[in-house]
Amino acid sequence: MAFVMPRISDLSEAQYRLFLFVQAIVLQHAVGAVPALVDSDVAEAAGTVAATIETARSGIIYEHQARSIPAQRLADEVGKAVMDIARRSGAEASRVEREAAVALRHIERLAREAGVESPDPDRPSASWLALADRMMGPPRAAEAAERGPAKDEPRIIIP
Repeated sequence: MAFVMPRISDLSEAQYRLFLFVQAIVLQHAVGAVPALVDSDVAEAAGTVAATIETARSGIIYEHQARSIPAQRLADEVGKAVMDIARRSGAEASRVEREAAVALRHIERLAREAGVESPDPDRPSASWLALADRMMGPPRAAEAAERGPAKDEPRIIIP
């Protein structure tokens, strides 16, 4: 948390909610991504969607493209989700897009800096993904306790 909190402390409540929403999409996409996503893909995808929104706000309709295929796939998914929220917000669409661009730039920055500032020992190229998964994922111990023991697992503890 010491890595993340200073970098997101300037987000408004709306931006923070969009930050969490987009990060949840990233984590969900990462589960089934082939090849596996790395932080540079996340940073590139977030930057691509933010650049597209920022360009559109200046009156130019241009869809920026990511350089890597995994990043472009993620950018497509994130872009569709953000545009869906903006469309559903009606008269507030412009504000939602502006707030989303800020949130996306924060995700881009976090994904770029995580490997240097807070490297994951198991997979340094996916340090941000691992950290975000730990922060946003269900608590592993609580999840296991809810499920209870597996059917084939012994239920008697022998000291």
